[in-house]
Amino acid sequence: MTPTSSSVTVAEIRAAADLLSTVIAPTPMEFNRGLSERIGADVFLKCENLQRAGSFKIRGAYTRMSKLTDEEKARGVVAASAGNHAQGVALAGQMLGIDVKVYMPVRAPMPKVQATKAYGATIEQVGETLDESLVHARAWAEETGAILIHPFDHDDIVTGQGTCGLEILEQCPDVKTVVVGLGGGGLLAGIALVMRELRPDVRIIGVQAEQAAAYPGSLAAGHPVAAAKMQTMADGIAVGLPGDVTFPVVRDLVDSVETVSEEGISRALLFLLERAKLVVEPAGASAAGWLLENADTEPIAGPVVCVLSGGNIDPLLMMRIIRHGMVAAGRYLQFSVRVPDTPGSLAAILADCAGADANILEIEHIRTGPHINVDEVEIALRLETRGPEHCERVLQAMRDKGYTIVHEPEIP
Repeated sequence: MTPTSSSVTVAEIRAAADLLSTVIAPTPMEFNRGLSERIGADVFLKCENLQRAGSFKIRGAYTRMSKLTDEEKARGVVAASAGNHAQGVALAGQMLGIDVKVYMPVRAPMPKVQATKAYGATIEQVGETLDESLVHARAWAEETGAILIHPFDHDDIVTGQGTCGLEILEQCPDVKTVVVGLGGGGLLAGIALVMRELRPDVRIIGVQAEQAAAYPGSLAAGHPVAAAKMQTMADGIAVGLPGDVTFPVVRDLVDSVETVSEEGISRALLFLLERAKLVVEPAGASAAGWLLENADTEPIAGPVVCVLSGGNIDPLLMMRIIRHGMVAAGRYLQFSVRVPDTPGSLAAILADCAGADANILEIEHIRTGPHINVDEVEIALRLETRGPEHCERVLQAMRDKGYTIVHEPEIP
């Protein structure tokens, strides 16, 4: 691994940890038996979702803003964020007595918007993505003289985020692998700088949502390249272009950058809720999602530390993701059958589903359609099941009863 061109040092990161000691407390490191059994190595969860303001972002925001001169503080600061950085900057501004303006995408999660306002920031929602909001933040900085607090692309931000790496080594000194969700790269870069100096043997893996992955193409090209698409539920890591500060650190110090599917993120969020009793947002669950997706194929040396970077999730989004995760995990089964349009047909289907130990959640009668005879009715069913094997048993039980499955479902 070649040295990076970053000017950030571990001594500076240690100084930031001292600075932050009066602002935040170290987040918990929790052993997770379920993930450990899946990958065949001890897995510990670094719970930044339990951090003050709900994510790791306060580490970098406070470090950056505390170093401003009195004159700069008087001019106020401006930031662009999908939510977590906004809350970190707003909270730091509240503690340091600095006026904060934040540009957020128009579809930023409402709880993140409300929490940012509650910390005293002025909010303006513009653009569809973080990158579009960042354009407005830069323009405001140029127009008013406010100091731009970039979400990831500044040495002080990387320095502050690196304090998470120091905590990882304190809490799990024999760590062999660290897996971190990756958006712009501030957290991953900070952790990598710590690991490469203090534990160069540690394998470092960054994980991006495959529907918003700018780093794989950028690493292949050797310079930051904009992502072709930004269509992920993981808004916290939906960054279209790697930063000039963070990119060389990730390129030089991180062992690999991987991607995780939307289904993998959903499964991980549901897994963490059920098995770890932790509320985590999609971006925060990306590292765990990659571990779950690759448990059977990727040899991973333990102990493994999986960073859960944030927990600020809209309850409505959580409901949708839980349903998505249930389908991805084979816990919901949806299919349709055609039966005679006679009294008792529906009752028979209900009884047969109960006989297969499947709980019915929704039923829809479809009486008209190009392939439905006048004496038939198509019945669409959504069932609650116990996993892929149970789904297969339910479908086979229905076939054995003589039903024709109209739309064969995909079983995970």
